[in-house]
Amino acid sequence: MTIRIIPQEQRETSDKQAVETIPPLLFPRLKNIYSRRAARLRQLAPKNPLGDYLRFAAVIAQAQDIVLYDHPLHIDLRQRIAESAAQGKPPLDIHTLPRSAHWQRLLHSLIAELKPEMSGQALAVLENLEKASSSELENLAQALLAGDFAKVSSDTSPFIWAALSIYWAQMAALIPGNARAESGEHRQFCPVCASVPVTGVLHMDADPHGLRYLHCNLCESEWYVAPGKCTNCEQTRDLHSWSLDNAHATVKTESCGDCGTYLKLLCQEHDPAVEPVADDLASLVLDARMEQEGFARSSINPFMFPGE
Repeated sequence: MTIRIIPQEQRETSDKQAVETIPPLLFPRLKNIYSRRAARLRQLAPKNPLGDYLRFAAVIAQAQDIVLYDHPLHIDLRQRIAESAAQGKPPLDIHTLPRSAHWQRLLHSLIAELKPEMSGQALAVLENLEKASSSELENLAQALLAGDFAKVSSDTSPFIWAALSIYWAQMAALIPGNARAESGEHRQFCPVCASVPVTGVLHMDADPHGLRYLHCNLCESEWYVAPGKCTNCEQTRDLHSWSLDNAHATVKTESCGDCGTYLKLLCQEHDPAVEPVADDLASLVLDARMEQEGFARSSINPFMFPGE
C-alpha cells in the first residue's frame, strides 16, 4: 500500500471513496510541535549519557518554535496538489519541489535566535552560515535533501535541516487536500514530501492495540503503516522486536531479516509524553545494539545524520 494525496474537491465529488476508519495520513499540527520537542529533550537529558547533546538539540528546537511563528508562510498549494496527484507523486516532493527564498529567511532568523545561546564550534558554524551566499546555502540544502550527507559537515547539518523542516512543515500544514490509501509501493517514504521517517509511533487514542504511524523527519507528517510488515520493504516473514528493558519498554525496535534494517517504535501507552525526535535521539544506545546485531537503521534523526 501507498498513500496518495488528492485535492479536496476531487475527494468530495468521488463516488468511489470508502469510509476510512483509520486516518491514513496526519498532517502536522504546528502549535507547540517544536516547543514540546524542546521540553521532552530537556526532560530526557539529565540521566542520559548524551545529555549535553540533548540540551543542545533542545535549544535548536526552541528556536524553531520562535521562528515558526515569527515567519508564517502564505502559499496556495492547490495547483501543486492537483499536478502531483495526476503524476502520482508527493505534493511536496523533496526531489522536485522548487524551494522559495522563504527557507533561507527561516535559516537566518534561526541563526539570529541561536547565536546568543551558542559558543565555541557551534557559534563558529552559525557565523559561517550567516556569511554564506544564497547559492552556497542552496547547495547545502540540496545535498542534504538528496542524501549526499558527506557533502555537508556534521556540525552544519542540524542547522540547515532545522530551517528546511520548518519550511516543509509549514507547507504540509497548509495542504487543502485529504489522503486516501491506494495500492502501490514506497510506503517507507513520506507521502507528503518523500523524505524518510525518524521513527514509528504507536498511537493509543484510536485503537486499544495501538495504530502504527511513521513520523517524517522533515515535514513532521505521519502516515499509517499496518502492523505485521516491515516498514522498509513490507515483507512479513522475518520480523523481530527488540528492547533494552523488557517487552513493555517505551522504546523498541523492529528488525527485518529480509532487508536487514530496523526502525524504532515508540509506545504512547507506556509513556504518553513520547516525542519522535527526542525519544529517538535519547535512545542511541539501542541503535548501537542493533548495529552489533548486524542491522542497519532505515530512518534518520534530524540531529544525527548518517556518518556522524
